Amino acid sequence: MPVTPFRLERYFAKHEFSARYLLSASDCESLGMAELLQMAAPASRALWDSLNLAYTESPGHPLLRAEVAKLYERIAPDQVLIAVPEEAIYIAMRSLLSPGDHVVVLSPAYQSLAEIARFMDCSVTPWMLEPTAAGWKLDLGQLEQSLTAQTRLLVLNFPNNPTGYLPARAEFDAIISFARKHQLAIFADEMYRLLESDGALQLPSVADVYERGIALSGLSKSFALPGLRIGWLASQDRQLIERCLEFKDYTTICNSAPAEILGIIALQNTVQIVQRNREIIRANIAIAEQFFNKHRNRVSWVSPKAGSVAFPRWLGTQPVEQFCQSVLEEQATLIVPGNMFDFPGNYFRVGLGRKNFGEVLEHLDEYFAAHK
Repeated sequence: MPVTPFRLERYFAKHEFSARYLLSASDCESLGMAELLQMAAPASRALWDSLNLAYTESPGHPLLRAEVAKLYERIAPDQVLIAVPEEAIYIAMRSLLSPGDHVVVLSPAYQSLAEIARFMDCSVTPWMLEPTAAGWKLDLGQLEQSLTAQTRLLVLNFPNNPTGYLPARAEFDAIISFARKHQLAIFADEMYRLLESDGALQLPSVADVYERGIALSGLSKSFALPGLRIGWLASQDRQLIERCLEFKDYTTICNSAPAEILGIIALQNTVQIVQRNREIIRANIAIAEQFFNKHRNRVSWVSPKAGSVAFPRWLGTQPVEQFCQSVLEEQATLIVPGNMFDFPGNYFRVGLGRKNFGEVLEHLDEYFAAHK
């Protein structure tokens, strides 16, 4: 069947590099090459300086897999597969699902988390996050009601993109217990993990706590290195990792040699990089709270619990899509409306990871001033 266009990516492709300002970027302020190389230990710098631009090992550089495994409690290097993040979603879904299977997907979410299953002739039921005055919440009863005899996979995304939602540990444990009880595999998009507003809120990886779980993560969000295109899958299920590796032979085969070495350097400096990104996000949340409180008649704001994005609601009389288009035309500022995540209501995504966040809000302020 024909693939459904990826609405968010097509929207960014059209506007991201022509708009002067981005209010909806999902990543953190990107690290520069010199900045990253300055962090390199002598041995890692030697790997970079002596790099031969040949083919690389299909599962990923052994040192890179070893560094990734250090982020987990129960994952060994041979339980890690390095791949481009979007590629990793694709090969995991192709390895986990068959036509006719049923999938429950936490929503709103990045479109490919549901769309690849639909492309494979699977049925998909969204498990919708619900907005409340106190923030976003999940209804575990809705998950129970979504189950069918054909349900094979539960797709999670914590911390959630675009809402910044993160469940409490007891709620997370209940989800894992539900999956185990019903013998469901779990695919967990954990690209924003490590960016919790409070480190005490951090959840364990699904790969650590569930034997049928497979976790996606990478360097694009928490590590501020989207240009490296380095991500990974981690799972206790070695047979699943092997199936994904077999499928990877039909996609990229292997990874970029320079990106892998730079990835090793980044992971060896996890604490420094993540702390830097958390500080940017923390400062921007404070700016956002002040700004949207000033404009509370226009926007209903809820600060995220984790990650570098939030999903406020537009309160204006015009549809949110029209609002976003007007801001783009009048202030050259790109805002992503909630329909890009197939979510009803007048929501839009705000990115909190860029250093010019305050400057971008000044242009939104100008727009509000012109449209009183």
